[in-house]
Amino acid sequence: MSDDGSGSNEPQFPFGSMPFLNDMMKAMAAQGPLNWQLATEAAASGARGDNADPEPDPSTRLAFNRLADIADMHVREISALPTGPHDVHTEIHTTTRAIWAHRTLQDLRPLFTDLATALNKPQAAQSSDDPLASMFANMSSLMFPSLMGITIGSMIGSLAQRAFGQYDLPLSRPHASDVLVVSHTVDKFADDWSLAVDDLRMWVLVHELASHAVLNTAAATDGLMSTIRSYVGAFRPDAEAFMAQLGDLDPTDGQALEKLQKTLSDPMVLVGAIKSPEQHAISPVLDAQVAAITAYIDHIVDQVGARLLGNASPIAEAVRRRRLDGRVEADLAERLLGVSLSRQLQKRGSDFVAGVVERAGNAALRPMLSAAANLPTPSELDAPGLWLARLEIQ
Repeated sequence: MSDDGSGSNEPQFPFGSMPFLNDMMKAMAAQGPLNWQLATEAAASGARGDNADPEPDPSTRLAFNRLADIADMHVREISALPTGPHDVHTEIHTTTRAIWAHRTLQDLRPLFTDLATALNKPQAAQSSDDPLASMFANMSSLMFPSLMGITIGSMIGSLAQRAFGQYDLPLSRPHASDVLVVSHTVDKFADDWSLAVDDLRMWVLVHELASHAVLNTAAATDGLMSTIRSYVGAFRPDAEAFMAQLGDLDPTDGQALEKLQKTLSDPMVLVGAIKSPEQHAISPVLDAQVAAITAYIDHIVDQVGARLLGNASPIAEAVRRRRLDGRVEADLAERLLGVSLSRQLQKRGSDFVAGVVERAGNAALRPMLSAAANLPTPSELDAPGLWLARLEIQ
């Protein structure tokens, strides 16, 4: 809209002679940093995919909750952590992939909103003698919420295809009153790997309850999640990088529209997002926190698994290999949230936990969860003796 001298603060759109396009651009401008309707639709579509997504039957729900009573007792005893309020474990809710995806979007909405806001920060005005470049830069900002909604939704939908439970990503779920388990996916994996169904169900329940307990401690909520929020808030869009991705776009070229569409389909390219100096500084700290917390969860799961399942290593190894195999989804989550679950980082975490236990016993790990400041630094992750000395643990 051109300036008519009325002092209007409405955004200006370059389609004065095309009211339909102007209206579309105005609608885009009003949708906020992330289009949640598109995110929800993309997540549901990706979660369902081409495979059956059946609602668990009552017998399956009862079977999981009977096993959960046993799993919970041992997780509490070994971790010395509550798994629910009033000394009663949080209810296990067997569910579908689509519901898992919807719930994950809702639980992590504040984090994804922070991410979208950071990625679409207003960029410094460019001196431009090229009105086409200016128009594309303006369009990219308006289109970003829709494309970000599709990207986040698609990522969650892809994760839902593989998720056993709500803690496949080590992220705290605020005010979670139950723990989701995608029972059909669990049972299918047992069948594919020739594992005893009840044994795999027990292992998954132990993992979910241990994760629920650990990720609700101060180390996770005030430490890990705070670091993740700092990381996603430190994205710095680079307008010059965006224009470099467009290259020399010639509107008379028959391939120009195809090239533009391909470029704009990736929100990371769309805003020219690069890893900022702040993120480079945060990454080692975030890696150390993720490694320590996930390794401690695995340590609890291994101890409980040994009690309940005997030699549970075939299940643990199968599940952890599966975790590493899902690199497409994990790489996108790592790129957007900074949360790495790489083999190298998992080994650093397991070596840290083993080092602490070897020097001071299992109980020496518990103080790590009581405060954000008690999480190991990057140096301490590779030298557990330094961490024990700092916390004065004998």
